[in-house]
Amino acid sequence: MIDPAHPFASWYLWLAATTFGVVFALPLLVAPLRWARFFRWQVPADNELALYFGHCLGAAAIGIVAAMLRAAPHPAAHPTILIVLMVAGALLTLIHVVGAFRRKWPWTETAEIPFWAVAAAIPAVIYWSL
Repeated sequence: MIDPAHPFASWYLWLAATTFGVVFALPLLVAPLRWARFFRWQVPADNELALYFGHCLGAAAIGIVAAMLRAAPHPAAHPTILIVLMVAGALLTLIHVVGAFRRKWPWTETAEIPFWAVAAAIPAVIYWSL
């Protein structure tokens, strides 16, 4: 259902939740090390901590996706999810910029910088337009 009063916000939340859920959240929850290898990370032999953090991050991401889907039909009634998306996007942008300067992460992480910046900017624009 698309909110006729805020169609852009509704479409954004539906599409972003679906894409983020399929590309990021579910793979991290189900197979974090396979996800890491896909993004060119070296997986250590002792990988229990990486598995733990991957599963935890995937679970938190699924929670965000659920909140986005809940907010999508009536975004103005759920502005908090937009704040969560703004803050998460801004912090992830910062983390990836720091990683780029450190030059210790795979190039795929540096390539994500514009994605995370947009992931912070679009919810900000929506939030201030509600």
